[in-house]
Amino acid sequence: MTNGNRSQNNGFMSNHAALEELLLETSRRNTDFVADLIYKRPELFEDLFGIFAGNVEPVSRRAAWVVDTVSEKSPGLIESHLGELIGLLSKFGHGALKRHSLRILARSPLPMETNLGELIRICFEWLLSPKEAISVKVHCMEILYRVSQKEPDLKNELADSIEWRMNEENPGFRSRGQKILKKLNSEINKVTKPG
Repeated sequence: MTNGNRSQNNGFMSNHAALEELLLETSRRNTDFVADLIYKRPELFEDLFGIFAGNVEPVSRRAAWVVDTVSEKSPGLIESHLGELIGLLSKFGHGALKRHSLRILARSPLPMETNLGELIRICFEWLLSPKEAISVKVHCMEILYRVSQKEPDLKNELADSIEWRMNEENPGFRSRGQKILKKLNSEINKVTKPG
């Protein structure tokens, strides 16, 4: 390895290590600080996403919060990673990793080919699981509703799934579920009414 390559590699490692160090503090203020750093130096987003995707506690969970924050304001930074993010969902065990990932996916362009089936499968699995957090389930409902606008055959299954969980869940789930059910039932009835 030449000196030029060695120093370039050390530069990469120091960016990665510096971000990990910054992510050790958990607070809204610190999240905003790291997000501002990424806005000023967008090339650091690749390191940040790598820390998030590494699935190492607690730093990946903290990186997820910043990735979510940054991608909300600068969605172009996450777009090339959406397929990878869908592939990571089944590997994430911590609720915060799931919640931030789904929140990102709920507002991003949906994949219509390679990863869509996997996204649908995971969202239905987590929506129906009594073990998943309400925030995870709510984002799953939102994603599945968006998918159902492109894949109308999912509407009945989604409506049935929401209704099935309705009495088992808390008021937050029921509130969002009722809103989505109202839209779904209206759309299903339009299709089934003779016209």
